[in-house]
Amino acid sequence: MKFTFTEKRLEITDDLRNYAEKKVGKLDKFFKAESEAFVTCSMERGRHVAEVTLKNNGIFYRAKENTNDMYASVDAAVASIEQQIRKNKTRLAKKLRDGAFERDFVPAGGPAEEEESEFNIVRSKRFAIKPMTAEEAILQMNLLGHVFFAFKDSFNNGSFAVVYRRNDGGYGIIEDI
Repeated sequence: MKFTFTEKRLEITDDLRNYAEKKVGKLDKFFKAESEAFVTCSMERGRHVAEVTLKNNGIFYRAKENTNDMYASVDAAVASIEQQIRKNKTRLAKKLRDGAFERDFVPAGGPAEEEESEFNIVRSKRFAIKPMTAEEAILQMNLLGHVFFAFKDSFNNGSFAVVYRRNDGGYGIIEDI
């Protein structure tokens, strides 16, 4: 497993780094291919926050936990990801084909707009959108913890679609005609 550590408003000690690598590394047993782990440690309002993101075969698992102790935060984040994996492992094995969610994120680059308007775009992302079913898109959206997910609908000749979480707990879909 490849690790990337990020520090925010605190310094990660070697002991903490080794502890996090050991704990997060145990999740590697769930994956066939090499995976990447992104561990972010920070302080927010006097609480220790550990955010762990795993990427394997294009699928992302993310957990963010905060406690009074950084080691406990890492433990809780790893437990949350393990629960996500166990909960979705059978669904992933049944529903997904190999490489269903593989995509490369390429940050948008280029000069800033010449003309200033009242709409200020502060972040831009570019990524390849792979064809998938609405169920697969909902699963990926839930794994990422997002409220919407854009995809190409494989049942609708690859047309652009967006699934989203509704306030009533259900899901909605917006489709291109």
